[in-house]
Amino acid sequence: MDIKPGIKGKQQLIVTDDVTAASYGSGLVEVFATPAMIALMERTCQLSVQKLLDEGYMTVGSLVNVKHLKATPVGMQVECESELTFQDGRRLVFKVSASDERGQIGEGIHERFIVNREEFMHKLNSIK
Repeated sequence: MDIKPGIKGKQQLIVTDDVTAASYGSGLVEVFATPAMIALMERTCQLSVQKLLDEGYMTVGSLVNVKHLKATPVGMQVECESELTFQDGRRLVFKVSASDERGQIGEGIHERFIVNREEFMHKLNSIK
């Protein structure tokens, strides 16, 4: 696997009713939910490296440390960018940021680990 710092990712979405704080239950208003922003950040990081992994491997999130700086209303586009800043064996650390049409709305770091999907699921399913 050729995964080295500097790998970048970018994903976008339009804020719809199903990704608002009111819909998620994380708040009472119809603005882009913090959990939805975090999910977009995780997806951006995951997709940025997935194509570089050996067959049967994937990444799983292990740490999120982000700030949600500004609210984004329904109908506005949000773009997330990620950059792999550190790699140590299976551990990957990304810098993430999210912006809407008015500027930055979120920033932080996200950590993921490379795992063998079959082994991961086998271990998970053996815990009962």
